[in-house]
Amino acid sequence: MKIEILPIESLPKSTSRIANQDLQTEVISLKQLFAQFLEMEVGDGAASTDTVTSYLSQAKIYLDWCKDSLIEPLSVNKNDIQLYRQHLINQNYTVGTIANKLTIINRFYQAAVNRGLIEVNPTIGVKAPKSRIDPAANISYLELDELKLLLQTVASRLEQAKTSKQRLPILRDLILVGIMVLQGCRTVELHQLQVNQVVHQGEKTGLKVFSKRAMRIVPLTKTLSLQLEEYLEMRQRVLRRKLKPDDYVFISLSNNNKGKQLSRRGIRAIVDRYLKLTGLKHKEGRTLTAHSL
Repeated sequence: MKIEILPIESLPKSTSRIANQDLQTEVISLKQLFAQFLEMEVGDGAASTDTVTSYLSQAKIYLDWCKDSLIEPLSVNKNDIQLYRQHLINQNYTVGTIANKLTIINRFYQAAVNRGLIEVNPTIGVKAPKSRIDPAANISYLELDELKLLLQTVASRLEQAKTSKQRLPILRDLILVGIMVLQGCRTVELHQLQVNQVVHQGEKTGLKVFSKRAMRIVPLTKTLSLQLEEYLEMRQRVLRRKLKPDDYVFISLSNNNKGKQLSRRGIRAIVDRYLKLTGLKHKEGRTLTAHSL
């Protein structure tokens, strides 16, 4: 059966439990409303694609829960939101994950308030459960000697490579790891980095990266700057393709995806490979990830 998508203003508001077909129609329209809200409001209208995708995904999970519970999303009250919170607790989500999910649902209902579909945001006053775990117990990071070991391990593999084709992916990995561990760049920032965002001022080189709310320039050390220049020049020779300003800096060099933007998962896999190679990945009471860098 084809479901007609009704205008937002025509959605029913009077009952908390409605027929399944009407509920499906409402859910589709509310997703559209939330997508418009995110584009205009989140990050002052400049939200990243990853943020918007994450928000819409979490909203869908919540709306699916409403549909399964035969609850009209626009007629929920604080008690219904508390029931959803309990549902998340029963699913064994961490306190941080529950807090994030509730924050997104709060934004979802703020969109409905702004559109005049409801008068009061039902999520107000509903908070995530308190954590009973010391947050400091989960902090993981590299010690100075571990940092040196990690960089030296990648560098030694680069020295062993004999041809430009062999050197190119290792040089890419060395720069990725170096920028993350020395300059504090996040996975998403390096995933999105384009050639035109490598900026020069005199002898200094920096990366223009974008966070959720602002742009910043990440300065590179002299060594990283020279390695990055060598990588980009070598990439043109090996792939036989001139660099364009909107090309991504970090690309896949595997046979299946050669030349395509390196995914965030791909970056995490590269970091994990070297963490495991050096024996740093897992230690008693600690597990390192790309985020640790």
